[in-house]
Amino acid sequence: MTITLCGLPMSNYYNKVKLALLEKDIPFTEESVSTGSKDEAVLAATPLGKIPFIRVDGQTLCESQVIVDYLEARYPQPALLPADPLAAAKVRELCIFIELHMELVARELYRQAFFGGSVSDEVKASVRQRLTKNIAGFLRLARFAPYVGGDRFTLADCSAWASLPLVGMATKAVLGEDLLVAAGVDWKAYARLIAERPAAAKVAADRAASQKPKA
Repeated sequence: MTITLCGLPMSNYYNKVKLALLEKDIPFTEESVSTGSKDEAVLAATPLGKIPFIRVDGQTLCESQVIVDYLEARYPQPALLPADPLAAAKVRELCIFIELHMELVARELYRQAFFGGSVSDEVKASVRQRLTKNIAGFLRLARFAPYVGGDRFTLADCSAWASLPLVGMATKAVLGEDLLVAAGVDWKAYARLIAERPAAAKVAADRAASQKPKA
């Protein structure tokens, strides 16, 4: 079986999947594919042109959570989900909450935070209001003991490590306040903890290398 991870190292969702692959020691190759591609072969794999997606055994899968759930089912060891079904569902709950209710809301600020554009005052106010509420909700689910879901590394950490820094940096840059820190989330200490893992160090190094200007 050959797995090809398609996308770009700058994508947090790509890095979520890559971290899971590395943590589970699954052999894979990488293929550079930009988001928003209009190529028919890409759209056949990921109909909205989103990244990441994988190619496996002549088929494709898109959506990062679908991909990591497939990896967990196909390669159950080492496990990144608890054996108990409810406990496993609680991990997935955290993944969805981090991505849907936090990162995708903060994403509305990325144009100004990271790409030199600007967003309106109305968008800023809306994002602040929604994120303040949603981060409070997140803190009812998160444990940081020391991992986001408790005392073991899980798929929730693949999501949190890839996305929480973006939420913090974007809100600091655009709103003038890191809303995670303001709510008591020490995401920098958490990110350092995860970065000590060899798999995370590899993902971070590859991401940094992809940002260097080509000679």
